[in-house]
Formats: sequence, C-alpha cells, structure tokens
Amino acid sequence: VHLLESGGGSVQTGGSLKLSCAASGRTYSILCMGWFRQAPGKEREGVALISNAGDTIYADSVKGRFAISKDNAKNAWYLTMNNVTLEDTAMYYCAAEARVGHCDTRFLFDDYWGQGTQVTVSS
Repeated sequence: VHLLESGGGSVQTGGSLKLSCAASGRTYSILCMGWFRQAPGKEREGVALISNAGDTIYADSVKGRFAISKDNAKNAWYLTMNNVTLEDTAMYYCAAEARVGHCDTRFLFDDYWGQGTQVTVSS
C-alpha cells in the first residue's frame, strides 16, 4: 500500500486547512486509517483515526477542532483542521493499519506510512 499526503501549507492562527491522504495498492487490507504529527524536538503523536466502520478517535489536543473523514470510493481519508493554533505546527503523516485490533486509542500503526506534509501555523 502506498500513501500520499497533500494539502499542507501555511495558515494563520484561527484558520483552517484540509489534509488529504490517497491510498493505492492493496487498499482492501486497510482496517484503520489515521493521522499523526511530529513537531520539531517532539515525539510523533497520534492525532486522529477512523475505522472502516467510521468510528473515530481524536487526541485530546485536537478534539472539537479537527475532523477525520474518509471516502471509500476514492481510497482516501482527510483531516480537516479548524481553529488552528501555533501548537499545531508539525509534519503531518497519514498512516494505515491492516492488523485487527489496532484501531484504538493506542494509535499503534506500523504497516503503512506516507511521506508527510508540513503544516506551519503563524500568528
């Protein structure tokens, strides 16, 4: 499975941005889709995930501001970022998981990763 992110860029605080992740290859194996981010000097953290059934989980830091969604027909999922803050500046990665039982709050994704797209928030 190959993942390709798009939609990153620069945005001012309070603004919005939508990231996209397009999957190709053996997409039928994907059970869970997610977004992660890594800011300079910090560890990578799970931001949001969505299961094949459409169940979603969000990190506390983005609840109420970010929304994850998917389009099965396009083999794609999205992260809509609203009311962004300086703390949202990071490299954002989409990821997919094919193992059963890994679509939960642990954000344990090992199978497939994109190259990342940079999001920079400025005041």
